[in-house]
Amino acid sequence: MPFKGLTYTKFFAILGLSLFIFLSALALCPLIGFEKISISKALDSSLPKSMNPDAAILFRVRLPRTLLAALVGAALAASGVAFQAMLKNPLATPYTLGISGGSSLFSVLALLYAEALVIRIPFLQPLASFLGALITLWLVYQLGKRQGILHNVALILAGVTLNLFFSALILLIQFLSDPAQTVLIMHWLMGSLDIDRYSPILILLPFQAIGLAVILFHARDMNALALDEMSARSLGVDVPRVMKRLYAASSLVVGTAIAFSGPIGFIGLIVPHGLRLVLGADHRLLLPVSVLTGGAFLALCDTAARTLIAPAELPVGVITALLGGPFFLALLIKPLNGGAI
Repeated sequence: MPFKGLTYTKFFAILGLSLFIFLSALALCPLIGFEKISISKALDSSLPKSMNPDAAILFRVRLPRTLLAALVGAALAASGVAFQAMLKNPLATPYTLGISGGSSLFSVLALLYAEALVIRIPFLQPLASFLGALITLWLVYQLGKRQGILHNVALILAGVTLNLFFSALILLIQFLSDPAQTVLIMHWLMGSLDIDRYSPILILLPFQAIGLAVILFHARDMNALALDEMSARSLGVDVPRVMKRLYAASSLVVGTAIAFSGPIGFIGLIVPHGLRLVLGADHRLLLPVSVLTGGAFLALCDTAARTLIAPAELPVGVITALLGGPFFLALLIKPLNGGAI
């Protein structure tokens, strides 16, 4: 069945364009940088690896971080769409809900104290980050309710407050850590995609595939959830079950992404809102396009971060904050001028 007001042809044309932009970003971003590289030399298999710096720069430095940026950006954009639909709040993102802070706290604890555990736990950092996201989301949801009703302002205030509290705990951990650990935490907290191998991507990929598949599967249900619970139930949506699945899947993709990239803010705000203005609010289209656009957007932000002041490098979290901060204030001021959030 075609979407209301949108034909199959138009739908697949928009999706195809988004995929083209996404693949173009993946292809072009690794080619941009302070050091000029030759594609022909990088792809020349006759040269030994030790004598081919172009291949080393392309395949061991730039391509891994571009792929990681695409995964993380897709996760943050998809979770932003899901949270905004479930909570019916245009400002709901992993960052504003405090989920990034909770994930960061648990991830830092796993990063620093994993060696102290008697039993080695596989994928400890992403699992700890996922747990932090789940706990934070539950806390924010409980604190945002008044007499059983979820209030948007209370929700955002609870998220901001928890973010500050978790940040204070992380600062305390930094203060008590040795200098080497402090530098490691600071670099990670500013948001960094600086990897030189593919193993983090291979670890992250299964978590993201499962979480994104669940979120995309419920795209139709999000249209109903964005209205109200009674309307969703009347349309045949099992609201409690769908909400639990989406909360778990969104926490999974956000938590595991943060474990490898650090907290990167505003992707879940900028991408969904920008696309919603152009495409409308049908999540069957908005969600997959947000996934692709979020991946391309963060890949471009990371390219800007490593080239703007080259040979030095900015944390990618700084770039997204500079773009997202004014965007967030504009969204906040607009409803305040026109009424309640």
